[in-house]
This record gives sequence, structure tokens and C-alpha cells, in this order.
Amino acid sequence: MSPYPPPPSVPPAPQAGGPVVWDPATLPSDDNVNPYAFSVELNGQWFLQKGKMIAYYGRIDFHGIGHGPLDGLVAANFHSPLYAADWVVAQGKGKMLLADRSYDINSYDLDNGNLTIRSGNLLAYQPGLALKQSIIPGFLTLIGTGTFVAASNGAVHFVEPPIRVDPQALVGWADCPSPCHHYDHAYLRGVLGGIRQLTGLGGATGEEHQYEFTGAGQVLLQSTEVLMGERETGGVPAAAGPGVPGVGR
Repeated sequence: MSPYPPPPSVPPAPQAGGPVVWDPATLPSDDNVNPYAFSVELNGQWFLQKGKMIAYYGRIDFHGIGHGPLDGLVAANFHSPLYAADWVVAQGKGKMLLADRSYDINSYDLDNGNLTIRSGNLLAYQPGLALKQSIIPGFLTLIGTGTFVAASNGAVHFVEPPIRVDPQALVGWADCPSPCHHYDHAYLRGVLGGIRQLTGLGGATGEEHQYEFTGAGQVLLQSTEVLMGERETGGVPAAAGPGVPGVGR
């Protein structure tokens, strides 16, 4: 798995005293607009997590998972009933802008591989990839060949096993076995660990608990121990506004 190679592009020059103004011709194709927004050139279908598409050019339709004219595509490429309400299929031709609350966004390629990623971090993926529900709660697995777009709280770093990582810094892992839990019992028996257990202050920091990876493959880490905020699975984004069924639940 490797970061998606950015195609050569020439962004428009900023107007004197103003911001850069994009149009359909100058927006990048399958590349970052800036560290916090990504432009997908759609010519067919992409799977999108709800609430992550902020604007689009062109003729694009959006179909819910589990109903609509794309049931055959969904049956072949989406196998996660728990998250079905959180995803749609974009179909048509144009350019879509993806973003997620000013988190860092990048695209990655899988070549006949598999990657397991936190469900809230995955924004979109091509139909060449099949999405499956991981046996580890809160994670999804992509299998196949294609491009996906993901968000992170800070830049993403790739490391190789064997390694132990802080649970809050873990974004996902590719082409390697699922991790196991590792607990530092010496830390838990120490003074600081005892205070933490008695008072509950401080929360999990990784000092006493890590995910342990072995074997071959790559582990993806974000540059902070603060997880991206996630909404309830199947919920409707509060930003959807009044009049949208399910808002506020």
C-alpha cells in the first residue's frame, strides 16, 4: 500500500489580496486541494461516508446503501450491515470535494491487498475495493485493488511490525495479522498506575495498554494520541440542519 501519487497540476494563481478561486477545470483530479480537502474526479461510482462530501461539480446522483438502482454494485463491494446507514454511492461524472472537520486528508492505493482502518477515518473508496466489517469493533476492512480516501488527526506515518502502538494513535494496518492487546502489568502495579485505577483520572494514555503487531505488513499511525471525534453509528450528522429526519438523535 502506498500514498496515491499526485498528478501534475497547476493551481490557479490567487487574486490580488484574495483567496485562490477554483473551478471545474482547475480543481485537482484525485488529489489534495489542500491538507484538509480532497478532490475526486468521478467517472462512474465511488462509495462515500455520509457527511464527508462538501461540494461537487457535474452530474452526480447519490444512492443509499440497501436500496436504489445500484444493488448489484453494493452486493459486490459493501459487506457491513452495521455501517450501511452511514454510506452512500455517488454515481455520475464530475468532481467532488471531500473534507472532514479540518482533519488531515490523504488518498492511498491498495494493490490486491487488505487494509483494516477505523470506521470514522474512512471517507471514500473505489468499487475495485470491497468493504467488510472487521471482527474488531470500530474497524472496517478493505480488500482488493483501488484507491481510498482517509482522514487522520495529524499526519500519517507508516511503520513495520513487530511494534507496539498506542491505541489512540492507531489509524489502521495493512497486509498483516490483526493485533493483540498488550498490558504493562509493571506499570499497572506502580504508584501512577494505582492512582489512575483508584481515581479514574487521566484516562488511557498508552503507557499501560498497547496494540501489539507481529508479522509482515504496515501499521498506520497518526501524529497524535487524540482520536477523531466520531458520531454514533447510523446517526445523522447534526450539521444536516432542521427538517432532516433523525437530526439530534
